[in-house]
Amino acid sequence: MGKQSHNNALMKKIFCFLFLYIIAILAAIAQQDPQFSFNKATQLTVNPGFAGNDGAMSGVILNRYQWVGITGAPKTLVFSVGTASKVFGLNSGVGFNIISDEIGFFKNISVGVDYAYRTKTSIGDLGIGTSLGFFNMSIKPEWYIPESDFHQSLSDETGIIPSTEASQLAFDMGIGAFLRSKDYFVGLSATHINRASIVLSDQARTYLARHYYLSAGYNIGLTDPLFELQPSVYIKTDGTAYQIDCLVDLVYKKRFSGGLNYRINDAIGVLLGFELNNGLKIGYAYDIITSALSGYTGGSHEIYLSYSIDLGKNRIKKYKSVRYL
Repeated sequence: MGKQSHNNALMKKIFCFLFLYIIAILAAIAQQDPQFSFNKATQLTVNPGFAGNDGAMSGVILNRYQWVGITGAPKTLVFSVGTASKVFGLNSGVGFNIISDEIGFFKNISVGVDYAYRTKTSIGDLGIGTSLGFFNMSIKPEWYIPESDFHQSLSDETGIIPSTEASQLAFDMGIGAFLRSKDYFVGLSATHINRASIVLSDQARTYLARHYYLSAGYNIGLTDPLFELQPSVYIKTDGTAYQIDCLVDLVYKKRFSGGLNYRINDAIGVLLGFELNNGLKIGYAYDIITSALSGYTGGSHEIYLSYSIDLGKNRIKKYKSVRYL
């Protein structure tokens, strides 16, 4: 019995090692940008053309806990702020983003500054922008390596299993365009366009893969003017994998919202949001996992807080918002 118990404990440790190793590898070579259920609230993090689109100064703090109950699952913290401004006499928008994303033994931190040139067109207000910043990838390994000559040799000779902490800072760039009118919005952007190289060791080499984003939404007025229906779609791809979110929000009095989000082959999300005061909003989302991980996790949680200040002469005027068009 003692030997059987020992073997079971060893197998559990090996399983944990393999699982965390797979998560770490996926973090390094797959889609490096985090995912959000409140993707309309985090537009500025992936699309610099979004900066200043609502004529207000707007800030967002968001925290996401993905796949709760699984060791090494992603945890993401976002701070984002953008505002309309005049730059060299031009109608502009500027923004600032900080994203901390942890998955497995990896921790990615990105810091970026956004600029968008803004102009009015016959079909809506258009922002065309670019983002410049830095992306830091670090690893703090805590591997469990079974005690055998074979495993020790694999670790020492190949370096596939890093045994020390490492990190690298890389320059990062993005571009984007965002068009909005009274009834709809459309955004198109790309992150990591310079495909910066990340080298953590001689064998652990990767790069920041370009990610492409398409977002669009429409505002549908209902028979009761107090209610509005806001369907939207959010598509992300790195050219290899893709993610599609289909969201429908029901908004009441432009202050309260409830929505359902379907992320294809991944999750169904329930979103709630409300405005506490003019400009102050809070939202919570819970993702019900529909993928093969559904039996191993209690789902994903996401909460955000945002505040907007109208920069116009009439400070009590209602600001525009992608969540409340």
